[in-house]
Amino acid sequence: MTDFNNPSPQFGTAEYVGSPGADHCQFCQQPIAGNYYRANGAMACPGCAEKMRGELAKDTHAAYVRAILFGVVAAILGMILYATFAIVTGIVIGYAALAVGWLVGKAMITGSNGVGGRRYQIAAVLLTYAAVSTAAIPVWIHYAGEHKQSQRQKAAPSAAPGEDGSESDSQEQPTARPRPNFVSALGTLLVLGLASPFLEFTSNPFGALIGLVILFVGMQFAWKMTGAKPLQVFGPFENSPQAPR
Repeated sequence: MTDFNNPSPQFGTAEYVGSPGADHCQFCQQPIAGNYYRANGAMACPGCAEKMRGELAKDTHAAYVRAILFGVVAAILGMILYATFAIVTGIVIGYAALAVGWLVGKAMITGSNGVGGRRYQIAAVLLTYAAVSTAAIPVWIHYAGEHKQSQRQKAAPSAAPGEDGSESDSQEQPTARPRPNFVSALGTLLVLGLASPFLEFTSNPFGALIGLVILFVGMQFAWKMTGAKPLQVFGPFENSPQAPR
């Protein structure tokens, strides 16, 4: 399959500009005997030039859907890796946002087969932000579970039995609390997770500012990687025969 995005000149074969039969198309590697074109500065045969003008980087609905699917998977993977590292090491490194941005951008451009554009960039930025910010949710759940376990261990010795071997009558039975709605709790967690880069300002303003700057750079990675790849085709040019000596 011809890769129009990455022309690769044949370094093992000498190319003599202006000599018929010596120049090669840098996309299909076939000799150019007649007229030729320039595609983003690379020499192209008429066939490849026509294909590029008609087929390269078509922004279709299918390409966009594939890019979104690949980007969502990459965002989930990036969120898991980000949160896992924070839980295992106890260290939250903002620079991981750069890796998440690159991962999302690479996945989307792979899913679209090289197609980019403004709507791809917007989706990549949103997915990068969502992946990094919601990584706080599993971290919160982990530490909340540890805190609850610690509280239970501290409360266990204090429950001393009464003189008759039973618990003291003065201890009131805990009132049953209504169980929170799962969807409501999940929605609350999601909102808090998305706002987590800004919530940190309440406890560590300087660290929160640094984290936001790094997150912005990570989103820039995703934005640039999913940008449109402009194609400029010029020609035809005449491949003149070499003047006789």
